[in-house]
Amino acid sequence: MKFLVAIILTALLAFVSGLYFPWWGIAVAAFLIALLVHQKAAKAFFAGFLGVFLLWAGLAWWIDMKNEGYLSQKVAALLPLGGNTILLVLLTALIGALVAGFGAMTGSFLRSSNKRSS
Repeated sequence: MKFLVAIILTALLAFVSGLYFPWWGIAVAAFLIALLVHQKAAKAFFAGFLGVFLLWAGLAWWIDMKNEGYLSQKVAALLPLGGNTILLVLLTALIGALVAGFGAMTGSFLRSSNKRSS
């Protein structure tokens, strides 16, 4: 249950942080959620990873659909993706997910180190 709550809260806070802060605000959002929802480091990593992966994949796909894939086809042609827009959406989501996952894992480690020192 904590895992699902952490995924949803990470996605929500990452979305809100994306409205007001730079793209790396997702790491801060995942870090804060990992501090609030106590989990082991591996679970915290995957909760942050999945929350932002689903968020960024959904947002990238929605943006791609809104402009009929024009921009993503151009960007996918520049990268070694062979013009495949689905791979571009997945690559975008993967990059964001890794950043958030490591942010969440850092928050989990910080919380567990605070417990040991007190």
